[in-house]
Amino acid sequence: MICPFCDFEIVIEALLVYVRYDKFPVSQGHCLIIPKRHVETWFDMTKEEQIEAFELIDKVKALIDEKYSPDGYNIGMNCGETAGQTIPHAHIHVIPRYKGDMENPRGGVRGVIPEKQSY
Repeated sequence: MICPFCDFEIVIEALLVYVRYDKFPVSQGHCLIIPKRHVETWFDMTKEEQIEAFELIDKVKALIDEKYSPDGYNIGMNCGETAGQTIPHAHIHVIPRYKGDMENPRGGVRGVIPEKQSY
């Protein structure tokens, strides 16, 4: 299978991971942090890959802040099909959020199970 993450423009590149814009963005500036090595989830990444990916979050935020000036962020990943993962190549979503982009953002990432979002 050809990995859909391998046909892209790199926005930021490090030794073990890279950043690209999401092909189907949730919002303007939505980026993915992806290990260069083909592994399925965060839990399959080496500690070195995890550290480098985690460190890129701040660089991605700075890039998005400069270009799009969002009001907030959601950062997350889907590990496994049951969790919503559709591409079997590990990646971290850095999703900029904008005031008014949804009626009630309370609960943020808890919205993966809508009835658990508001508490």
